[in-house]
Amino acid sequence: MIRIKNILFPTDFSKCAHQALSRASILAKSYDATLHMLHATVLHDDDPHNPAFHLPDVDMINTKLRETAIDKMDSVINSYHASDLKIVKKHERGIAPAPVIIDYAEKNDIDLIVMGTHGRRGLRHLLLGSVAEEVVRLSSSPVLTIHEQKAPVPVAGSMERILVPVDFSDHAKTALRYAKALAEEYGSTLQVLHIIEESVHPSYYIAGMSSIFDLEPDIKPKSEDAMRKLFETAEGPQVSATYHLEEGQAAHEIAKFASAQKSDMIVISTHGLTGIEHLLVGSITEKVIRLADCPVFTVKSFGRSIIA
Repeated sequence: MIRIKNILFPTDFSKCAHQALSRASILAKSYDATLHMLHATVLHDDDPHNPAFHLPDVDMINTKLRETAIDKMDSVINSYHASDLKIVKKHERGIAPAPVIIDYAEKNDIDLIVMGTHGRRGLRHLLLGSVAEEVVRLSSSPVLTIHEQKAPVPVAGSMERILVPVDFSDHAKTALRYAKALAEEYGSTLQVLHIIEESVHPSYYIAGMSSIFDLEPDIKPKSEDAMRKLFETAEGPQVSATYHLEEGQAAHEIAKFASAQKSDMIVISTHGLTGIEHLLVGSITEKVIRLADCPVFTVKSFGRSIIA
């Protein structure tokens, strides 16, 4: 059973933040949780709403920023007819958005962070980065990211299909545990997916092997058996599941599968790599957040749990 008492909704008042609020407010109502709305004022930010571009006095700037943020939060809540929710509205300052969000979550007993993501790719992502991806990487709480959509986003309702990518690690068991709990609550079918990355290390080329299928000709039936065993041994209620195998690069194939199979949500675990390890290895989870159109629910095998 999922237990949520406090939901954090960070907002920069952008389109994707507004889209994420619909999901955050519905979750808050469903679990009778307190919704914390947080706006971070960032040093050297290029926020066009920042009065620092117009007012010379620091105290006046801070007061105006706080008033503006709270007024905008009130306006957003009224537009979503969410005045019946238990709401905490906060405005905090910091050197960057992600640390402000993480610090607030840790100090305020936050069970779940719900936030929008712009889904930047290529050079824009390299230069600007992603606040959502940094929060996912550093947060000890589960994070639900909502990808910005050009068309109006329908009100979040039932979830028929929940996609769970697995790699047979303990982290995958954690994702399955959460996915089972969500599937029981929403009456969903789980789509258990494993991606077979065909390429092998160049050291095998000398032996004439350029594909994983050369090394393991029966890798497909073995992988499907392993998926079934992983699902059966993972903790959680008994729910229906289908099993799928795809070939290619993991993040791209996960996003492609979710789109083709009309998955309503992806539940995926992250290893929480940081520093040089993250720089060298990267994160499939963060790439999925960037590429997938449907919401992505990210969990860790360590940190805060919202399963009772």
